[in-house]
Amino acid sequence: MPSISSPAKIQRIRDYRAELVVTGDRYADALAASEVWAQQSGALSIHAYDQRETLLGQGTIGLEIEQQSPDIDTLLVAVGGGGLIAGIAAWFGGKVKVVGVEPEASPTLTMALKAGGPIDAPANGVAADSLAPRRVGTLVYPIAKKYMDHVVLVADDEIKRAQLVLWETLRVVAEPGGAAAFAALISGRYQPQPGEHAGVLLSGGNTTAVNFG
Repeated sequence: MPSISSPAKIQRIRDYRAELVVTGDRYADALAASEVWAQQSGALSIHAYDQRETLLGQGTIGLEIEQQSPDIDTLLVAVGGGGLIAGIAAWFGGKVKVVGVEPEASPTLTMALKAGGPIDAPANGVAADSLAPRRVGTLVYPIAKKYMDHVVLVADDEIKRAQLVLWETLRVVAEPGGAAAFAALISGRYQPQPGEHAGVLLSGGNTTAVNFG
């Protein structure tokens, strides 16, 4: 996905000596190319979010959060294809309020919930390289719908501000998709109630930029 992929992400993959093919303009294009390659080569196909094993792996993040912060009431999680939030929400099973956060420019889960199932959504915005797969996963959707509380949308400017705040206050370098959940909190798109213990999942640091203005 040469038009949206982070150069830092591309270079990191190559640094691991992987044979990397960059193709298409969006995640769906790269997925289609990978499926063709898997059929031709016999390679193991691992979906980024819409696969049972992927969901189970992402659900272990819920286990870690529960162990580290047992008093948490709410957890904000960024949504792209939905595997991360579905795995985590399924782990908690309603014991913790799990809130999805999507960019306004790529509202995959928001549109799916309105339509009653996965549909094509816009795939744009500053976080497009990680949160814009065009549609939420078919395995993901019923799990997220059952266990997640609700979804809020954040603007690109709010995501950029969240990146800046994370850097200036914590010296944490987060990619746009990684900062999206935090953006919901500091923008007021999600407002915790008095006494509510809210957590934020920072889920990606594939960027080399520290000047987020």
